[in-house]
Amino acid sequence: MLVMRSLYRTVGSGGTRNIVLVCLSVLIMGISYGLAANTAGVPLWGNILLAVLVLAGSSEFLFVAAVGAGVPPILAAATSALVNTRHLVFGFTLAKILGKGGRRWIAAHLINDEAVALAIAEPTPERRRLLYWATGLGILLVWPVGALLGGLLGGIVPDPRVLGIDAVLPAVLIAVAIPALKERPAIAIATLGTGLAIILTPFVPAGIAPILALTTVPLAMIRKRVQV
Repeated sequence: MLVMRSLYRTVGSGGTRNIVLVCLSVLIMGISYGLAANTAGVPLWGNILLAVLVLAGSSEFLFVAAVGAGVPPILAAATSALVNTRHLVFGFTLAKILGKGGRRWIAAHLINDEAVALAIAEPTPERRRLLYWATGLGILLVWPVGALLGGLLGGIVPDPRVLGIDAVLPAVLIAVAIPALKERPAIAIATLGTGLAIILTPFVPAGIAPILALTTVPLAMIRKRVQV
């Protein structure tokens, strides 16, 4: 409760609401990931280790899906790493938020789509930094917890699709993004990303098109930096 009050005072009601919604949805998706990892035969300790050290849901989902399909773990890991190459761009464009010294390494580990999305929606560098750190640390906590819960529930609900939780995170991200679409450049970038995802869907594996569409996010970051 004390943490929530401090967060509320620091980032305001709107920022707190968005962070809580995102963290709750990531927790649910973490459960889905834990279930998927269990189905793929990944041991619980491996499931948790991936969640803490990789901290990238799309890569982890792809890894466990590949392992479950019989792909050698090394090849599955290499393929999964390619999905997160966009984080390199995120790192360059978030240089001011990442800070200096030891903090930079921690901040770099916290890079994820949700934290970046909330950060770039803020009007000032200070607000972006606050939202980025608060969201990133929140996800660092809830994602492994969700993975643990999913792994423990694996024997009870082996197929995560029956719970319908696959759509939770996209729905929450849309709800969070809509208020940020107030200016024409932001609307144009969102439209470009949506169009790119629709065009690519028939030609790439399931779930990859939205990830590739995130290549439009750096455009928003560049625009924000130019305005500062």
